Amino acid sequence: MTIKILVVDDQALFREGLRTLLSVYDDFEVIGEAANGEEALRLAIQLHPDVVLMDLRMPVLDGVRATNLLKESLPSCKVIVLTTFDDDELVFDGLRAGALGYLLKDVSSNKLVEAIRSASRGEYFLLPAITAKVIAEFSKIPRSTPNRASEMADALSPREMEILLLVASGDSNKEIAEKLVISEGTVKNHLSSILSKLNARDRLQAVIRARELGLIP
Repeated sequence: MTIKILVVDDQALFREGLRTLLSVYDDFEVIGEAANGEEALRLAIQLHPDVVLMDLRMPVLDGVRATNLLKESLPSCKVIVLTTFDDDELVFDGLRAGALGYLLKDVSSNKLVEAIRSASRGEYFLLPAITAKVIAEFSKIPRSTPNRASEMADALSPREMEILLLVASGDSNKEIAEKLVISEGTVKNHLSSILSKLNARDRLQAVIRARELGLIP
């Protein structure tokens, strides 16, 4: 399946560079470029991309607001923030707006490609440094009672706990599979079980929930 991508950035040279980079992958198609959030919304409604690579600081309409509006208009569209800035406030604003990934512009091409493919499947993709910020923010949330935490720890199998800790470290399904010497399909099955047991809708919420329960540091 071809993943249709919309590139949103106010720097024309950066947009052109991304188009050139992504064009070498058979499963990617850059269907449009936008220089600000307003253009992005118009093009997204017209072209229905699968994944939007969204800069944050742009004229006319910034990336956070554009992501909010885009998710309202096209809920199935997946957004990856691709920016120069990793300020805590921007990270949280981007994720709260509905982005599935938050990458810095110095990210490797391999990581960017992996993030796009993960987002197209509806999976979060956060690099370890960004995951650490998220975990630090939610470490302020009071933990659950010891009894509740013990119950949840018993509910998760040892393998599920291993995978949960790796997810919290920012590892992708592929990286988890390589580290545990199992298939990506097996990782996905374990993740589905983890999400169900933690009553979480996605990876990020599972990590937050696990932190609340005291299952992970």
